[in-house]
Amino acid sequence: MIDYTPLYAQLEQLPLVGWLSQLPGQVAAAPEEGKHGRFPHWSTLLSNLPQITPSQVNLGNGVIVGQPGELLPEQLAGLVDQLKPLHPWRKGPFHLFGLHLDTEWRSDWKWERVQAGIEALDGRLILDVGCGNGYYGWRMVGAGAKLVIGLDPFLLYVAQFQAIRHFVGEAVPNFVLPLGIEALPENLAAFDTVFSMGVLYHRRDPLTHLQTLLGCLRPGGQLVLETLIVEGAEGEVLVPQDRYAQMRNVYAIPSVPTLLSWLRQAGFAQATVLDVTPTTVQEQRSTEWMTFQSLPDFLDKADASRTVEGYPAPVRAVVVAQRP
Repeated sequence: MIDYTPLYAQLEQLPLVGWLSQLPGQVAAAPEEGKHGRFPHWSTLLSNLPQITPSQVNLGNGVIVGQPGELLPEQLAGLVDQLKPLHPWRKGPFHLFGLHLDTEWRSDWKWERVQAGIEALDGRLILDVGCGNGYYGWRMVGAGAKLVIGLDPFLLYVAQFQAIRHFVGEAVPNFVLPLGIEALPENLAAFDTVFSMGVLYHRRDPLTHLQTLLGCLRPGGQLVLETLIVEGAEGEVLVPQDRYAQMRNVYAIPSVPTLLSWLRQAGFAQATVLDVTPTTVQEQRSTEWMTFQSLPDFLDKADASRTVEGYPAPVRAVVVAQRP
């Protein structure tokens, strides 16, 4: 069982104190509700990680823990053996004592695009919805965040986060809860910044998702939204018939004007596009830490501008908006 007592203690002093009556019960039920047969195995791996105090923890230029040479070669090989069973590692990369944990996504590239245009995170209370293994949360702390709460119901990603947290240290204010956004009380109006990156197109009802995000923000708080988009005018939406780039659960990919319209309908103000970037096979690809198929396998071999299903290849936009 993961100990969230340090988080609960912090919440007592924050606008999120009202959530405390429900949160411990929600967290305790998560492994049972997730019903992942390997969760006990992952818990054993976490409990057996070596007790090492790194010489440095650098979250400003990446997630860099320790330095090369701090572990003996056999210790480093043992660390690889302990972390590899948490495959697939999607978000990253991580650097642990000289070990380059090369994840499927170059999430550091996306973070650079995002951070360049958002409000400063110094002293902010942040919610990261669909956070995966918490990579962005570490970067948010490195950018000055007061507290980051990530939500992801996939227990493998929670286990990956706890593995990195073991070495980063318990005092760093980044937490990943094994929960979905549905666990949050309605209209919390508590967070200074809410991130939703790579989530919107997985929602059957994107407008409801945006309204939920709005309710999490305090008045004047900022939404940072990253999502797949397609070219087109307002009102145009791609609705894949079966899969999109081999993903089953992609329900709606809007044009940028449609996305901005959705944000206005949900109640947001000052919606602004920060970045539109095609996803390349250098940014998303298979590695030894994620050996399954990846973007190069999901594009048409004869025309890389199309997916294997014939849809436009992935392009992602970063949009910010305010709660009035």
